[in-house]
Amino acid sequence: MASKGKRWGRYKDKRDWREYNERLVKRGEMYLGLDFLESWTEDVWGLNEDKVGAPFEYPESLMTFLGFVHVMLGVDYRGLEGFVRGLRRFVSIEVPDYSTICRRVNALELEIEKTLLDHEGEDVVISLDGSGIKVSNRGDWMRKVWKVHRGWIKVHVAVDEGRKQCVAIEVTDESVGDQNKFGPLVEEADRNIRAKGGRVVQANADGIYDTRDNFNALCKKDITPGIRIRENASTRARGSPLRKKHVREYKQLGYKKWRDKYRYGYRWRVEGNFSAVKRLAGEHVAATKKANMYRETAMKFMFYNSILRHDATGHLPWTAGCEK
Repeated sequence: MASKGKRWGRYKDKRDWREYNERLVKRGEMYLGLDFLESWTEDVWGLNEDKVGAPFEYPESLMTFLGFVHVMLGVDYRGLEGFVRGLRRFVSIEVPDYSTICRRVNALELEIEKTLLDHEGEDVVISLDGSGIKVSNRGDWMRKVWKVHRGWIKVHVAVDEGRKQCVAIEVTDESVGDQNKFGPLVEEADRNIRAKGGRVVQANADGIYDTRDNFNALCKKDITPGIRIRENASTRARGSPLRKKHVREYKQLGYKKWRDKYRYGYRWRVEGNFSAVKRLAGEHVAATKKANMYRETAMKFMFYNSILRHDATGHLPWTAGCEK
């Protein structure tokens, strides 16, 4: 039997399990994060200021909380109405019907920047990749037998190496290649990190992102590329001097030395983010309209960001006191 603190291979377990277990237990408090009750009246008044037409009756913070329960716990909209009814036994609140919850949750405009931890004065390394999300969890056997192609959603993300949070996200259909979303992801990540006081200094990605356009996008922002070079890459510039420089360096150092120099092995942070989100929120979406599918997929990653933020600060982005 392996001794305590050791695992298979060369990995040495240095985790403080007491602290780690307590952090996971405290995540359970998020499912009853009712701080929105304190600002209910103020939030509703703000929503209705200068509004034309029927006034809002429920604050955005309530709908974001219900969206969290819907996406992360898989509670359907009728179940959410019953969820709020149950809360009414303990607190005096109005109960929205499930159609109102559905409409408001699908109209949420969450900002990824608000889910991020501060990066004041930090140099941030990001890793980029894409992964598929199923449009439904039903009919897998039938599609396999009858050779029916249902399609899937493609989610492209950039993840902060240190905080492990998703700092940029793009959701598309399956036809959009990963390499085509590299520039927009770097642009969004840089903007969000700067808003939090830091700056992106390096972007890591696998060989599918090895294109001149992607290297030029990094060159414009003075960001170091950690993109794995393809084996048959040409050492000629051909419109990208930065790529030429890194191709020559890669061939001179060899993969292992290049990997160690640019810490390319830490690109697994983005894989870890995909794994955590799919494990907690599922590998499929419940929505049926394409726009709502895209929004629900993005919410999975932003809500996971909120979990990591809660682990570090004890506050959620949509609750009172989240900026403490």
